[in-house]
Amino acid sequence: MTRWYKDKKNEYYYKKAKRERYRSRAAYKLKQLNRKFDLIRRGYKVVDLGAAPGGWMQVTRELVAKEGFVLGVDLEEIEELGFDNVITLKGDFTNKETVQKIIDTVGYVDAVISDASPNISGVWDIDHYRSVELCRSALEIATMVLRNRGNFLVKIFQGREVDDFFKEVKDNFTLAKRTKPKASRGKSAEIYIIGKGFKYPKEVGR
Repeated sequence: MTRWYKDKKNEYYYKKAKRERYRSRAAYKLKQLNRKFDLIRRGYKVVDLGAAPGGWMQVTRELVAKEGFVLGVDLEEIEELGFDNVITLKGDFTNKETVQKIIDTVGYVDAVISDASPNISGVWDIDHYRSVELCRSALEIATMVLRNRGNFLVKIFQGREVDDFFKEVKDNFTLAKRTKPKASRGKSAEIYIIGKGFKYPKEVGR
């Protein structure tokens, strides 16, 4: 057993996720972020981009309860959660065809969230730019499907493009924040960008 794997198995949130039957330790990131920023509430319709293996979907279903709706999108098949109001879509959310399927499936929603990571090359600049590209795709989808005053949450790798992307979020939402939940690994370069209060175009009724 490698040292990395030992560290992972002994890590607090990894063990907690196993014990509480969450599919990933990332579930606790969403719990902490939602407690702080109130992004998802009972009855909300939510799109989760890059949702596999489903940890964020599990937490989102808890938050929206039976009155809400959750759509999880990922390149990989996502094992069903067993709720009538939680469905999955296999596809690349950076692809226009998949975006259209999302729109056709959910219509307008209350929140768009994404914990998606790019395929890691090991070259930091490349990984950072790929992360930003995913975030911009998530933001584009958010501007297409969010209702007035809807919320947005996305993971991004820190680097030179973060400020520009953060400005794009600020331009579209009444409140924008950068944050890092306690459940993120200390050495991780990931941060999360929050957008609250989507400013939909005045000519569009949502």
